[in-house]
Amino acid sequence: MLSKFRIFAWLAALALPCVAVGQGPAETKRAFTADDLVRLKRVSGLQSSPDGRYLAFVLRETDMDANKGRMDLWLLDLKEKSAQPRPLTRDPATDSSPRWAPDSRTLYFLSSRSGTSQVWRLSLDGGEPSRVTDYPLDVGSLKVSPKGNRLALSMEVFANCTDVQCTKDKLDAEDKSKATGQLYDKIFVRHWDTWSNGTRSHLFTVPLDAQGKTGAAVDVSKTIDGDVPSKPFGDDAEYDFSPDGKRIVFSARIAGKTEPWSTNFDLFESPVDGSAAPRNLTSDNPAWDAHPVFLPNGDLAYLAMDRPGFETDRFHAMIRAANGTQRNLTGQWDRSIEDVELSRDGRRLLVTVDELGQHALYAVDLASGAPRKLVGTGQVTSFAQTKDAIVLAWASLGSPPDLFTLSANGGGAPKRLAAFNDDVMRSIAVSDFEQFSFKGWNDETVYGYALKPYGFAPGKKFPLAFIVHGGPQASLQNQWNWRWNAQAFAARGYGVVLIDFHGSPGYGQAFTDSISGDWGGKPLVDLQKGLAAALERYDWIDGNNACALGASYGGFMMNWIAGRWSDRFRCIVNHDGIFDQRTMYYSTEELWFTEWENGGPYFKVPENHEKFNPANYVSEWRTPMLVIHGARDYRVPDAQGIATFTALQRRGIESKLLFFPDENHWVLKPANSVLWYSTVLDWLDHHLKASVN
Repeated sequence: MLSKFRIFAWLAALALPCVAVGQGPAETKRAFTADDLVRLKRVSGLQSSPDGRYLAFVLRETDMDANKGRMDLWLLDLKEKSAQPRPLTRDPATDSSPRWAPDSRTLYFLSSRSGTSQVWRLSLDGGEPSRVTDYPLDVGSLKVSPKGNRLALSMEVFANCTDVQCTKDKLDAEDKSKATGQLYDKIFVRHWDTWSNGTRSHLFTVPLDAQGKTGAAVDVSKTIDGDVPSKPFGDDAEYDFSPDGKRIVFSARIAGKTEPWSTNFDLFESPVDGSAAPRNLTSDNPAWDAHPVFLPNGDLAYLAMDRPGFETDRFHAMIRAANGTQRNLTGQWDRSIEDVELSRDGRRLLVTVDELGQHALYAVDLASGAPRKLVGTGQVTSFAQTKDAIVLAWASLGSPPDLFTLSANGGGAPKRLAAFNDDVMRSIAVSDFEQFSFKGWNDETVYGYALKPYGFAPGKKFPLAFIVHGGPQASLQNQWNWRWNAQAFAARGYGVVLIDFHGSPGYGQAFTDSISGDWGGKPLVDLQKGLAAALERYDWIDGNNACALGASYGGFMMNWIAGRWSDRFRCIVNHDGIFDQRTMYYSTEELWFTEWENGGPYFKVPENHEKFNPANYVSEWRTPMLVIHGARDYRVPDAQGIATFTALQRRGIESKLLFFPDENHWVLKPANSVLWYSTVLDWLDHHLKASVN
């Protein structure tokens, strides 16, 4: 039995942006384009002032001439009902990471306007921003102590240097050397998109006076052989000051040469003046400990996993009392927590979780651990609190993130505070979408989404873009995706189907676990049954005119489909996909991932890796394929994409290779993003539309 519910009906009731902009006859609206997508403004980094009156946030706009995004700080006065957001900074450089001082009148932030990323200070009372730090190295993250008398910040330094200038001098000497070789004695030699130069991200604290003048920086993580915050995506959520400002707790992994196959992050506590070595608070847990948040009484909330080596194990909330006793706050809640923040009243944790195809916001009671849903639809991308409300950056499959407000206790419809992309969204036709469910592998319930194409008309059939998510423990849920935007495909006249197959988060940890060791099994069954269910449900989909698309794990699945479901699709698009599991193991960087997913290293259990190795089924390939890869992708190295293209060409199968020498696992530069969409959509047009003309 197929069940469904209409997301767009919910959104109308909640006044989500995809409904608010959809006014006027549909025929008067134009189709959404990739150029529209890259030019949309992006809201992030919400920070409310301590007194709850102001909201500071980051607004990213696209500079097409410079071929990059640039960010400014904006402010919204939440006390004035008619107030509109206004820019605080408009410098050509990037301004980011706004952090409030306790007076609610002063903002510290990171800016590259001096040529390097430094801490700057801005007063709401007027005047130009002033530079606070002038280090010879970039500042990577920032947090202000509760009393405003100290900053915590991170810089990448050589561990054997006694000061910051030492690192700068060594790097300059390397740049001047005519010899370019790098000598390594351990991995990571490269990570994500960067080759190692031997530096580590270290956490410093800096005394700060009322005028914003700083004292000497103290390296509080100097004795830690690890990165604080973690690389490549760590930020100030990985450390926190105690309420009295005398201590700081941070998350770090001390793994030595086992770092690429270890997920053993621990929490360390240090006095802010560096007068004692950091103390390990979670040495008893060999799995991941992260995201420390101090409670008003000095107790510590944090997130923890249970299984070492598994990066997508369930994150549950722990409470560590000042005397060292611990309790598992959310151990019985079958959801994995992502973001966590203490409520203003100190009685709850506000957390985000994936849940049934949404990215929801919950309040968790600190006494009982009971979770209560505050926002259950769409995608909460960021949030901040006032005294009696929560401000959200909220998105959906039909609209990019914008600002909304919600009662602190939840309930009622969130109210829109801003409409940064109204100039674009009001003029385009947003495709209707809905969630559906079906019986997947072993008759277990699996969810998916379907989007109608631009120009939809009853009784007419439309070609299909069947998009497979990466991860694999990720989701193509009710969210706005900047890299695989479903509306961009629908706008080209394609129906779109997205399946959250076994392995996706938000459906219970057992569902997420089920893909490990079975990459080509349950997920393929779910995709096959999901496509069949969509065709049965939506008579406007032309099931004989479909193309499959995917990236990362989704790219693996494209190669797997090519050999194991080779007669189903007219074309395939494979972005950064795994071709050969053996060479993937020996060339990727985060070995913990492939070792967990395959039950061990390749040299110990080669049969596990080979069980779902697309390279073993190239003889069955026959479907035309567009291959896309980035040279700076060290997660799935570019040889995987080149090997895929080589196999296709040698087999005589129609194929193309789109190669980006300056992109990593993602395509981030605006011009490259536009090229990506135009190339992919032209490939679909050639195979799906030419056949019906």
